[in-house]
Amino acid sequence: MPRNLDLTALRSFIAVADLGGVTKAAGHLHLTQSAVSMQLKRLEESLNVPLIDRSARNVQLTATGEQLLSYARRMLVLNDEAISRMTDDGYEGEIVLGVPHDILYPAIPPFLAAFAQRYPRLRVRLLSLPTRALKQMFARGECDAILTTEETLDERGETLLSLPLVWAGAAGGVAHRARPVPFAFCRNCIFSPIARAALDKAGIDWVSVVDAASDRASEVAVMADLAIYVILDQTLPQGVRKVPANAGLPDLPMQKINLYRSTAMQPEVSDAMATLLRDNYARLGQPERLAAE
Repeated sequence: MPRNLDLTALRSFIAVADLGGVTKAAGHLHLTQSAVSMQLKRLEESLNVPLIDRSARNVQLTATGEQLLSYARRMLVLNDEAISRMTDDGYEGEIVLGVPHDILYPAIPPFLAAFAQRYPRLRVRLLSLPTRALKQMFARGECDAILTTEETLDERGETLLSLPLVWAGAAGGVAHRARPVPFAFCRNCIFSPIARAALDKAGIDWVSVVDAASDRASEVAVMADLAIYVILDQTLPQGVRKVPANAGLPDLPMQKINLYRSTAMQPEVSDAMATLLRDNYARLGQPERLAAE
């Protein structure tokens, strides 16, 4: 006789895997810790296999758990899509979402795909602009929601993830060894002044190799090993690597990835958008999970 997996238990299993623990998963799902633990136990009993390595200090999935995680994601996507299509209550129109260039990947593509499945008649217009410009547009009511990268959090915002700034250069490059330090400077980048101040404080001379309004121009110079720049950890583009720790460059501060939502958005749509963004940026904070998927 065919057996069925409990979708509610699978949802808890995914949350535990993505957020790194039962406590965080319970808060995210608005359940008690005991309820989440019981769902995980029932899931393991139904399959008769261990899914979580409970001997580890931090939550780690077993090999079987990693395999189930991939299936669980696909099952819930189909479930949520079916529910959305069968109960479509007519949400339609356009939502304007602003995201800085440096945090578009890898979190935003799966968010857009999942949101489109849930609300097929709602179009997301994506704006990729620097944090300062997005905050100004949001204040004028020109965006429904924005993501920002900044050291602080303003009122009515929510921090999705905190990541360290890192020095980065070309894969296998040597630009980080040069003195003065060749620095790729983007005039609109909120991180560039932080990096220059850190170099000045450390007494390290630097020279601007690129002075452009485009992040892409800085990336091109870095990929060509003409300069280094700063970027959020876990968001490095292909061909760029973190500068070695022994390069003698100063430490850089943590930065927050913040979400701001307009109160003019429909509450259900706003909450669904926030949940999907939280989920995708939670995975960004766990690079080993991204590598496994």
